[in-house]
Parts: sequence; structure tokens; C-alpha cells
Amino acid sequence: MNLPSDESDKNQYMAEKKFKLVSKNKPAGHQPEAIKKLVDGINKNKKYQTLLGATGTGKTFTIANVIEKTQKKTLILAHNKTLAAQLYLEFKELFPNNAVEYFVSYFDFYQPEAYIPRTDMYIEKSSVTNDEIEMLRLASLNSLSTRNDVIVVASVACIYPAANPEDFDIYRIILKVGNTLKLSDLKENLIRLNYARSPECNEPGTFRIKGDVVDIFPGYVSDHIIRLSFFGDELEEIRKIHPTDSSVIEKYTSYVLGPANEYILNFERKDTAIKRIQEELMFRVQEFKNQQKLVEAQRLQQRTEYDIDAIKEFGFCNGIENYAFHLELREKGSTPW
Repeated sequence: MNLPSDESDKNQYMAEKKFKLVSKNKPAGHQPEAIKKLVDGINKNKKYQTLLGATGTGKTFTIANVIEKTQKKTLILAHNKTLAAQLYLEFKELFPNNAVEYFVSYFDFYQPEAYIPRTDMYIEKSSVTNDEIEMLRLASLNSLSTRNDVIVVASVACIYPAANPEDFDIYRIILKVGNTLKLSDLKENLIRLNYARSPECNEPGTFRIKGDVVDIFPGYVSDHIIRLSFFGDELEEIRKIHPTDSSVIEKYTSYVLGPANEYILNFERKDTAIKRIQEELMFRVQEFKNQQKLVEAQRLQQRTEYDIDAIKEFGFCNGIENYAFHLELREKGSTPW
């Protein structure tokens, strides 16, 4: 996989953009003083500051000015999805040339797994996810790992465990015109990033290969496809094209492709992680057997072994987040990401 070998190598692919506030309005009234005090506090590493006496839009505009002056990546936390969506749209309007992202829970419906002993009924976990919100979450993670000018507007969902950011930062494909890259290696690397091969390549997280042309629909966008043109093993051209009419939107000399979804398996840890899962499985199965819960032991063993086979074969399984403790090789009592 074409990965940055060290921090300096990685940084050369980070988009060097500055926050630029776009608005016809200028700070007025008490806003200039508030902006100055907030900026001074940030520069002095003050942990807590409170902005009082401003309306909702006034606060948004004030904070936007603070972001522009401090030039720092920013997390804006809202208490629900509705307010988060409102703030997201406001900051998108104020920073049209920067990465303003939206990170909220992608579940439209969620029912945790359950077991009813009286009827010996096991109810499997059931959920319905929103594909568009999942894509926006992924776009947030991708921007954070590839750009410096990022504002993430989030709900409290951002405090729940997520994928290891170090894995997300490392596992990406760096493409550069003129570089040598075998199509077989590219295909393998795309699958490692959870991209699925598709003859149509008409939805995020898919790719197709037609002769010397590779189309990749990044998992974190909905409005364009990345088209790679090869001459033998040499990458000749990188184009951003429209997904329906294939018209060229932009040409690149280099491009950093992020994963197709949030959960990435670090293959260097795979064997150790699988061994840990198997060890815990043996312990839990024996625990059930000691309690004469033979049905539960069989069900647990069957499901876990099925998941292990999927991880070995594809690097992914349904509910892979349940194995995050082992896949990230965390110690007991350690805090998840």
C-alpha cells in the first residue's frame, strides 16, 4: 500500500489551506471585544471560556471570526441533531472554501441484542443506518486526516467509541501521476480499505476496473468519482469526474484516497487480534458450560467462529465494532477511542 513512511512524508500530502471567513457582515457592537478576548484566551491556553449575551446567529458569527484568527481545527458540539444540522449549514455558508463536516449518529433505528431466558429466545441486534449520514461521518474523519482547515459540527454521538484514528490516518492510498503501480496491487489495497468491486461503480465505497482505467467512488462523497488512467503500470492521469455523465470536473497530479467506511482492520495486528478473540471465546464458552448453559455456549461459539472466518477472509464482518477491544490490541481497563 502506498502509505506515508514518516511524519514529514505524510505532511506533504496534507492540504495547506487557511480558514477564510466569507461574509458581507463585519463584527459590530460588543463582538470585536469578545472576539479579541476569546482569541487571547485560546493563545494563552485557557481551558474554559464562555461567550454570553449573543443570539444564536451572533454567536456563530463571533466564533467564526475566532476560528479565522486562530487557524485551528475546531470541534463544535451541539446537544442534538437538529441544532447540529443548523450550525453545520451556517458554518458551511461562512466557510465555503474550507472543510466543514457533520458528525452525528447514523442510526435511524437501533435495537440491542437481547436474550429472553423464559422462552429461550435470542433476539439479534437490529439496526437501520442512514447511508448519507454515514458518508458525512466518514467525510469528517477523512478531512481530519488529510486537511488542516477542518471544522467538525457534531452531536454528543462524537463522544462514543469510534475507530482508532491512527489506523484511519495510516490506511489510505497515496496516488501520484507518474508513479508505478500494478493494477493487482491497487485492487488488493482498495479491498483492504473496504472498497467493494462493482461493475457499475454507482455508489460510495465501490470501484471498477476496465482495461487500463480504474474508477473509484470514495466512501465519503456522493458527487464525484476518481478516475485513474494507466499506461502499463504507470499512473498516467487522475481525474475527478461526474458520477452520471463522466464529465471531467477537475484534474489532479496527486490524490489521497481514504477508507470506504469507519472501521479499518490493521492487517499487521490481525493475527494477534484473532488469537485474542479465540482465547476469550474459549474462556466464555467454558464459562457457559460450567453454568450448564449449553445452548448459549453453542450459539456464542458458532457466531464468533463465523465472524473470525470473515475477518480472516475479508478483513471485515458485520458488527466488527464488537471486536474493537481485540482488534486494537487494547489492555484491560483502557479507554476506547
